[in-house]
Amino acid sequence: MALLRSFARGFPATRQFAPSLASKRSFSASADDTITIELDRPFVGHKLDQFDGLPDQTVETTKAEMVKMFSDMYLMRRMEIAADVLYKGKFIRGFCHLYDGQEAICVGMEAALNFKDSIVTSYRDHCTHLGRGGTVVEVMAELMGRADGASKGIGGSMHMYRKEANFYGGNGIVGAQAPLGAGMAFKHKYSGEPNVACALYGDGAANQGQLFEALNIAALWDLPLIYICENNHYGMGTAEWRAAKNPDFYTRGDYVPGLKINGMDSLSVKKGMQYAKAHALAHGPIVLEMDTYRYHGHSMSDPGSTYRTREEITSVRQERDPVERMRKRILDMELVTTAEVKEIEKAQRKIVDEAVEISKASPLPAEEKLFSNMYTNSKQLNIGIRGVDHTIVSYAAE
Repeated sequence: MALLRSFARGFPATRQFAPSLASKRSFSASADDTITIELDRPFVGHKLDQFDGLPDQTVETTKAEMVKMFSDMYLMRRMEIAADVLYKGKFIRGFCHLYDGQEAICVGMEAALNFKDSIVTSYRDHCTHLGRGGTVVEVMAELMGRADGASKGIGGSMHMYRKEANFYGGNGIVGAQAPLGAGMAFKHKYSGEPNVACALYGDGAANQGQLFEALNIAALWDLPLIYICENNHYGMGTAEWRAAKNPDFYTRGDYVPGLKINGMDSLSVKKGMQYAKAHALAHGPIVLEMDTYRYHGHSMSDPGSTYRTREEITSVRQERDPVERMRKRILDMELVTTAEVKEIEKAQRKIVDEAVEISKASPLPAEEKLFSNMYTNSKQLNIGIRGVDHTIVSYAAE
């Protein structure tokens, strides 16, 4: 019960799927007409009074945006479920960290950013790649170590990458992305660009010393850096309150202002990110805490049920699920019909199913890729792997 109470820390008690008055209205407007939504969980701030105070409790959106949010989150959910199946079938090997339950953060964040803003994240990065404009084929092929993958099949689950959209990947070392984010923010400021850098990390990485070192430099130089703590309440199998003396992660910047956001609502994330981007460009870094939850274990090797109860997981699914929340919202507001929702879901399932088959048929990386991106002249240097016979023998018929 202590863990369940921690999910709502700083927020008033409320059932997440209860629609606000604003969202009960029926809309027959066009796809791009502005709709104002009242958010049901207030933001909680740290040291924001000296700036612009807290964001208000309304967000402007459109029918098109809300339908796209639902469609994108549903696609992400189906992709991660497919990855689960492929891992259990041994098509995916090694580490595999799934994002299902946290989709609202990725989708809401992208609604407030553009592809000239930079993002770097942890190893839970499959959906972030989609958010940055990547494809399901690129993710699935990378998970299977195939040449059509986002990193040409040589990175795997933890290393999605899309430079053309300023997505500098997942990172396999806990917390290592934080100083990279500060460097990206420095680049934006040095170049005079009106853009921000976002460094995402989990509550399990929140006590890393490198986070605070990088944040100190960012604060000294007023860099446009947004730290985003995706607090899913468990660092691997350790509950936040067992690992952090102060689990209010939005306050952990001390002298840097912070904001706590309902990370299970894509529209709340959008509003909070709009505020954070404006703040970072005007005043420097800010620390966001996204209150969220992951349904799978830490990775596919973790059943996720030894340190929490199945009742806890079921409770979050029933009351806070981000995909179901948006489905309910667009149906209650009569923005779409039930039949249209089913068509969206059918189309997204087809995308995932086809991507799986394409990825299975994708070739393995060429042998020479084993030593690429190491030295410019690795062939001349005869670079190998210490302690093993690295000679590549060709058995092609003469």
